Amino acid sequence: MFHPERSAPGAGDTMTRVTDHAEDDDGPGASDADAPLTLYLVKRLEMVVRALMDDALRPHGLTTLQYTALTVLERRGELSSAQLARRSFVTPQTMHEMVRWLERRELVHRRRDETNRRVLLIGLTRRGNELVTACAPLIDALEQRVLDSMNPGERMVFRECLERGHAALTPLVDRGSGSGGPAAAES
Repeated sequence: MFHPERSAPGAGDTMTRVTDHAEDDDGPGASDADAPLTLYLVKRLEMVVRALMDDALRPHGLTTLQYTALTVLERRGELSSAQLARRSFVTPQTMHEMVRWLERRELVHRRRDETNRRVLLIGLTRRGNELVTACAPLIDALEQRVLDSMNPGERMVFRECLERGHAALTPLVDRGSGSGGPAAAES
């Protein structure tokens, strides 16, 4: 679980402010200054989603990260390991190990790219596609649970705001690492 109070030394007052009020019931008299940072709220949602996805996928022998990689391949078709890493929000090293594991389970296959023989393309096998199809309703149900807490207008705004937040921060990742890093990926 994400624990901002365990942040690195020098994290300063910002994280203290977040943890002072993170679990409080912000009643009608609460000010914006007392509210948790929006980034903290996004992280809290991510952590709950990740835990619930891991629980839903575990009986199928998958983690959230493995399922994400498989769904990226389902949507995008064959990709290089570097492309798959970016779109799956993991490092190239992590993806390399993940692909080896998925390949041993016969969920993905690798083949040489005919236009660039140095590149191995990764694609879903029939078994991988069947597993994604079996798991999709479980993940769809989690998403629906989130969306059911909002009216149709709020759903649209929620999605738009998440997209704008991603777009606002992505250039900082690109500039900071020079590589675009996993966080800059598009799904």
